[in-house]
Amino acid sequence: MISIKNISHKYEKEFVLKNINLNIKKGSFVAITGESGSGKTTLLSIISTLLKPTSGEVLFENINYNNIKNIDKFRQENIGFIFQFHYLINYLTVKENIQLANENATDEKILEILKQLKIESLINSYANEISGGQRQRVAIARALINNPKVIFADEPTGNLDSKNSLNVFNLFKELIKQGVTLIVATHDKNLASLADINIEVKDGQL
Repeated sequence: MISIKNISHKYEKEFVLKNINLNIKKGSFVAITGESGSGKTTLLSIISTLLKPTSGEVLFENINYNNIKNIDKFRQENIGFIFQFHYLINYLTVKENIQLANENATDEKILEILKQLKIESLINSYANEISGGQRQRVAIARALINNPKVIFADEPTGNLDSKNSLNVFNLFKELIKQGVTLIVATHDKNLASLADINIEVKDGQL
């Protein structure tokens, strides 16, 4: 599904990734681990189209990222993003935050996803009125609203307690059963242990 070929990346003169090659199959759960500064977030950013590598190429279902003319449209049709800090807008409701990812999403579709995540009662609550664990689930709902083929998550349990982390783990397991490809950069050993493939980035290499 995703093929990474000879990827290298540097900031100023220092290489953080060096000649990375990797193939990710559809429906797999991949955990990218490594110490802070190892390059794992950089690798996730490149695979997810958010960062262009210094050299090398990434192919998504045989489409070279370099040949994509409308990257926003490509992301909306194929990719969901989950970040550690949620990036919800406090003065918008849960529904409105989700609609930022898809302005055409119906109330029925949003409610259906919120029910999956057990937060349907929060649909009209404002983002600043709900807990950290609930905010993360809203962020997951936003990632799911376009039925993405692949979800990229950067430290999705980084700010959660053990109970809410477990909820996220269980949600991810359900997504995998539904055929979604999941690629996660994480320090969380418990989350990484659930993955089909564990990739450790060390000194810019796998």
